[in-house]
Amino acid sequence: MSLSSLEFIFIFLPLGLLAYLFTPAKFRNLSFFILSLIFYSWAEPVYLGLLLALVGLGYGFGLLLEGCEDGLDKRFYFVLALSLGLLPLVFYKYYGFFIEIINKIFRSNLKIRQLALPLGISFYSFKLVSYLTDIYRGDIRAEKNFVNLGAYLAAFPQIGAGPITRYQDFGIESKNRKITSMGLGRGMERFILGLAKKVILADNLALIWQQVKDVPHFKLSFLMAWLGILAYALQLYLDFSGYSDMALGLGQMMGFSWPENFNYPYMAKSIKDFWSRWHISLGSWFRDYIYIPLGGSRVDGLKEFRNLFVVWLLTGLWHGASLSFILWGLYFGALLLLERKLGRKYLKDLPDWLKQLGTFILVLIGWVFFDLDSMMDILLYLSRMFGYRTTGFMGRDFIYLFKSNFILLILGLLAMTPLVGRKLEKLRKMGDLRVNIGLYVFYFILFILSTAMLLSSSYTSFLYVNF
Repeated sequence: MSLSSLEFIFIFLPLGLLAYLFTPAKFRNLSFFILSLIFYSWAEPVYLGLLLALVGLGYGFGLLLEGCEDGLDKRFYFVLALSLGLLPLVFYKYYGFFIEIINKIFRSNLKIRQLALPLGISFYSFKLVSYLTDIYRGDIRAEKNFVNLGAYLAAFPQIGAGPITRYQDFGIESKNRKITSMGLGRGMERFILGLAKKVILADNLALIWQQVKDVPHFKLSFLMAWLGILAYALQLYLDFSGYSDMALGLGQMMGFSWPENFNYPYMAKSIKDFWSRWHISLGSWFRDYIYIPLGGSRVDGLKEFRNLFVVWLLTGLWHGASLSFILWGLYFGALLLLERKLGRKYLKDLPDWLKQLGTFILVLIGWVFFDLDSMMDILLYLSRMFGYRTTGFMGRDFIYLFKSNFILLILGLLAMTPLVGRKLEKLRKMGDLRVNIGLYVFYFILFILSTAMLLSSSYTSFLYVNF
């Protein structure tokens, strides 16, 4: 079960929301925790014990760290807690990758057992790390209520693909949240918009990318290669930001105000600007718990290079255990370093539209590393994007694919800009009864269309659930 499944929308959500709303305020954390466990059990009952074990680990070590005085003992328990907390993530996500490396180095033939990746393990593991680290630093007090901590780590709207919230924000809201009719209404609107972005736009854009990937490399034209990666870029953004919209909408219905995870990243004017807009919660997590502790940009020379290298190596590995993800991370790390060293001198005077276009092209190149598995496929596809041994500039396949998906591509491009969001917000602020009725009809139509798409064979699961 996922947030965009029919079971969730028509069974879990209405029944769970009703149960939650009619629960007395002092027991709402318990209700939220139980709903999260039911959601997780529905999706992956095998790994429910793992989730509860990590909640117990965070609870026990959190109290232990708070009770320790600064010194070696506290440091030892902190390192031990992080090691145990990250062990399941490392095992399930990187076990096969490590075995492959061992086989290549030692020319062995160790068999790789296929392990299913527990749902959301990357996200709740990172939340656990941030919780324990903040206690160790003295930024927050340890949670003395097991249920409250469990509600934070297992929060079902976030468990599949974030956002990665901090406990200091969640903890305050969980004890002081208010459920209002406005919050319910706005939350439903946000949820429907996210659902539409995912099932109407992203899932259909995925079909374009798949058709392009199915074309042999030697038959790809120049524009066909760029059309394919554009479709994938739009799919990835609309899929992931759609999930974030749905998660934030669910949180809003339940009285939470979680931080935004996207801010129109494809409108960025630099690579640094892009990563301040894309998957914001993950970027801030790496900044606060890896980059700054290493010294950030305050150090000089090789140390600055080291810090960027470590952060972007880990960013790549976080997304997947493969060489292509590592290269993807290092690619963006290198761009950020170049931008930092040369950008002020050579880029500051360029017009904004040219900065946006250049940044978007560099991001599109990066997505090739993100999706294609083998280095040969990556190199061949990139070569076609840059006109090497293509079948021509355009080709019949491109014309057919472009014409048949023209409206879809236009809608995808519009959705990556703030134009639609700003227009909806402007209409909402007018306060006119007829306008409000029109908005209700608009969201209802979106919901009906999304439901119809869910019944079709084109539905796919959220991309970031796999990470």
